[in-house]
Amino acid sequence: MMRPRVMPVIITAAITASVLFGGWAIYNQVAVAAPLEQVVQEVQGVVSSDKPVMNQDQVTIQLELAADANIRDIYESIAANGKDVFGDRKLKLEIKGKPNKQLDDLWYASLFKVAEAMETKTYSSIPNAMNDAAKSMKDVKVTTEMDEKNVYITIKNTEAVKYVVLPRTPNQLEAW
Repeated sequence: MMRPRVMPVIITAAITASVLFGGWAIYNQVAVAAPLEQVVQEVQGVVSSDKPVMNQDQVTIQLELAADANIRDIYESIAANGKDVFGDRKLKLEIKGKPNKQLDDLWYASLFKVAEAMETKTYSSIPNAMNDAAKSMKDVKVTTEMDEKNVYITIKNTEAVKYVVLPRTPNQLEAW
């Protein structure tokens, strides 16, 4: 019986693995990430975006938005136009922005009421919670919107904008 030589087997396995993983990486870049990146760049209100990061369950895109952008419209445009690329994966947008103490303070001041509204699914109390927190601050405007998947909160002042996207979760049966 012939004994296989070890070195050619190892070299063949290494070449095969590099060709397979290299082909997968090229496919992922050319057929998946590039079209999705093009979809994102065409959405009105998007200033810049990073390369989408995709895994089995989720697509994550980091965005920088214009000050007058509507986060709900952007989310819906990317979800609708990119559906062919990412399929049934969950879309998650991470919005980059300059930190602003006034906007962060407003968000943290209303966080308990917003969290309670999200937990109890009384979404109609979110605008009141945000507006109550904003009353004490000068030159701050709060916009809240909702669709079937998320609650969108936009907090603006003269210097910066803070976008918050809160996912709505469907009612689940609890085990007793």
